[in-house]
Amino acid sequence: MKFSLSEKSAIITGGASGIGKAISKTFAQQGATVHILDFNEDNGREAVKELEANNHKAFFYLCDISNTAETEKIFDSIAEKGPIDILINNAGIAHVGNIENTSESDLDKLYAVNIKGVYNCIKPALKSMKTTGGVILNLASIASSVGISDRFAYSMTKGAVLTMTYSIAKDYLDYNIRCNCISPARVHTPFVDNFISKNYPGEEKETFEKLSKTQPIGRMGKPAEIADLALFLCSDEAGFITGSNYAIDGGFVTLNG
Repeated sequence: MKFSLSEKSAIITGGASGIGKAISKTFAQQGATVHILDFNEDNGREAVKELEANNHKAFFYLCDISNTAETEKIFDSIAEKGPIDILINNAGIAHVGNIENTSESDLDKLYAVNIKGVYNCIKPALKSMKTTGGVILNLASIASSVGISDRFAYSMTKGAVLTMTYSIAKDYLDYNIRCNCISPARVHTPFVDNFISKNYPGEEKETFEKLSKTQPIGRMGKPAEIADLALFLCSDEAGFITGSNYAIDGGFVTLNG
């Protein structure tokens, strides 16, 4: 079977909702044992319950990836059960604002999760992958490569995710470790719905349609579409791909203008 992840062990951060949950589901369907790390315990346990109901192997770990010691302990416990074959760095937080209305605490929070959190996951994963090889896939954003209004701190952190991808790919070629990056545009997730309802009360439908049309293709992406690209990049069929960034954006980067 093409794109099989049979007998593979995959860690997915933020794997209990949105894009992360879609990746967890897709990877489990393709035979992987899925290890979901998430800060929301209810979502995490529900995600595992759903996967187990379909006879998939899944485990949940309550984790704040900005906490170095906590994250390392969880990765070490997973590695004790067998090799870590795949790491998906999906967890992240957003922020709206330019540099003048981005507070120091805002900046520190985004750095802690979006940059340090990725560092905290890659470093312990490498201890296992250096022995057996593996795949690391980072979720960045179109904001890592093009200018987007009022996304100063978010763009900065996602730019760091992109350049970390290149660095890891280069440094670990000799260990049979591939590292790539996905850069989505807007994807319709519960986060988007909550953002719209919080910031545009009474204008939810109009705002959703407006945001959807910022993608030249005329709609937001679906979490399952991101998951399918992630599956390809983490499968053996993508064995010749490393150090690459894939925009999945309905044409946002190249067709706007």
